Amino acid sequence: MNQNTIITPLETMLKMQDAMNSKVHPKWFEQNFAWFRAIWLECGEMLDHYGWKWWKHQEPDLEQVKMELVDIFHFGLSCRINGQDSFTVLAEQLALQLQQPKVADNFPETLEILAASALTTRGFDAEAFAGCMLKIEMDFAELYRSYVGKNTLNFFRQDYGYKEGHYQKIWNGKEDNEHLVEILAELDINDSDFQQKVYQGLVQRYPKK
Repeated sequence: MNQNTIITPLETMLKMQDAMNSKVHPKWFEQNFAWFRAIWLECGEMLDHYGWKWWKHQEPDLEQVKMELVDIFHFGLSCRINGQDSFTVLAEQLALQLQQPKVADNFPETLEILAASALTTRGFDAEAFAGCMLKIEMDFAELYRSYVGKNTLNFFRQDYGYKEGHYQKIWNGKEDNEHLVEILAELDINDSDFQQKVYQGLVQRYPKK
């Protein structure tokens, strides 16, 4: 990934994250939510999708691993928004760090660098995150595509009662994340109305009352 070419999409994602957080809580920044805790817990969920149990046969579900990594990026962006630096400045910092991936011998150990950093610094280690992307061969374009998709799913969840507790996460035997992966595969990220098409795809699939 080229540092200069990813600054603008990073800035876009920071703005989208701020909008999503504001939808959940209008004064989210003042709440001091434990975003770092969400990061290390998501690391555990991701490892389950990747497979780590030596006492049973497991095959990595890379699509779900990637989606969990996108979830972590949501929390990572939330960690970085500080109410002082502009989205442009934050995007420039992230762009530089994403160019310097931290890696271990394999994906699980690289993921543990990310989790350990979240626990010890209570922040987001973008370099370790980039290392995880590298280990599963996920490029920035895929991250951006999936982020926009998942951000749209998060808005959809809120619109359909996620916070009130009556949102259905499983439709027709599949989690909403799995439906999202299928919808994204059918769409072009370069469409000007890409986000709207993702939302409509979710509406069409969601069970009608």
